[in-house]
Amino acid sequence: MSDHSLDLNALAQSIKDWGRELGFQQVGIADVELSEHEAHLKRWLAAGYQGEMDYMAAHGDKRSRPAELVPGTLRVVSLRMDYLPGDTQMAQRLKEPEQAYVSRYALGRDYHKLIRKRLQQLAERIQQQIGTFGYRAFVDSAPVLEKAIAEKAGLGWIGKNTLVLNRKAGSYFFLGELFVDLPLPLDAPHASEHCGRCSACMDICPTAAFAGPYQLDARRCISYLTIELKGSIPVELRTPIGNRVFGCDDCQIVCPWNRFARPTEQGDFQPRHGLDNSALAELFLWTEPEFLARTEGSPLRRAGYERWLRNLAVGLGNAPSTIPVLEALNARRDHPSELVREHVEWALQQHER
Repeated sequence: MSDHSLDLNALAQSIKDWGRELGFQQVGIADVELSEHEAHLKRWLAAGYQGEMDYMAAHGDKRSRPAELVPGTLRVVSLRMDYLPGDTQMAQRLKEPEQAYVSRYALGRDYHKLIRKRLQQLAERIQQQIGTFGYRAFVDSAPVLEKAIAEKAGLGWIGKNTLVLNRKAGSYFFLGELFVDLPLPLDAPHASEHCGRCSACMDICPTAAFAGPYQLDARRCISYLTIELKGSIPVELRTPIGNRVFGCDDCQIVCPWNRFARPTEQGDFQPRHGLDNSALAELFLWTEPEFLARTEGSPLRRAGYERWLRNLAVGLGNAPSTIPVLEALNARRDHPSELVREHVEWALQQHER
C-alpha cells in the first residue's frame, strides 16, 4: 500500500486504541533522535556505574540509535503497562526483618513474555490494516534506551531516581517498544520534569546508590547487587540490604507520584507462591528442585538458585537471632557452593556479635 492512500494520523490513533485494548495503559510515538540521551549514557559508562553489566556498553551506539539497531526504523511506539499488585503490604515487609522482601515487579509472572506477546498482537493488528511493514518488538531485552524513548513519546519524565515517572501513574509500570518503518505523527515529548526540589528517593536509598540526581551507581544499587551481580556482595553493603532478597523498591515507595499508582488488572502480575509473605528461613530451606518449581515463569529465575541462597543468607544475617533463623543458616553451612558458604559464614558472624 502506498503512503498516499495511508492515513497516518488515523493509523497512529488506531495503534493507541489497539494498545489500550491489549492491556497497555498508555501508548506514545517517538522519533529516533536520542543524541542527548546518548551523551548521558556515555558519561554514565565512563564513570563505571554499570558495574558488571557489560551488555550496557556492548553494542556501541546501537543502544541510542534505533535505526542502526533495526535498519529502516523511523518511529518507536512506546507503551507502558502497570504492574503494581493490589494491596500486598510489601512496604510493611521492610519493617519485618524475618520476612523476605521481593521487589513488587517480581512477585508474579515474568513480564517479558506477556508484554512481548501483546506487542506481537499489536503488530499483527497493524499488518491487518495496512499490509506488510517493517517492525521489531522489544521488552527490556535488547540494546534499547527505553526510558529515553518513553520520555520522548510523552509517557513521562525520567526522575531523579532514573525511573520514568508519570503524574497519573507514578512509576510502577513496565515499558515495551515497537520499532516501525512507518513515518507516523509524533507525540509531544514530556518536556518538563516534576521532581522539583524533592530528593526523597535519593535520601531513602539504603546503600546510597545515587551519585547525584539522575545518576545511579548500579554497583551500590540493591537491585543490581541481588539480581545482576554474579559473585560476592561487597561486605560493607550487606547490612544496608536488610531483608531485600530480590530487587528493591525504596526509591519508588517514597516517591510522591506513586500515590497515584493504580493496581494492575493483569492477573499474571499478582503474587504467586506466597512470595509477598514468606519468612527468610522458610525460603532458604527450599531445595533446588523446589526453587525451580516455584519460580517457573518468574523473574526470580534470573538470579538462579545459588545467588537466591546468597541473597537470603544476607537477609538472615540481618534478621534477629531467632531459632528458625539460626537453624536455617546452620543447615546450609556446608553447602557445596563456595559463594553460599561465604555468605552463610558472614551471616552467622552477625549473630555472634
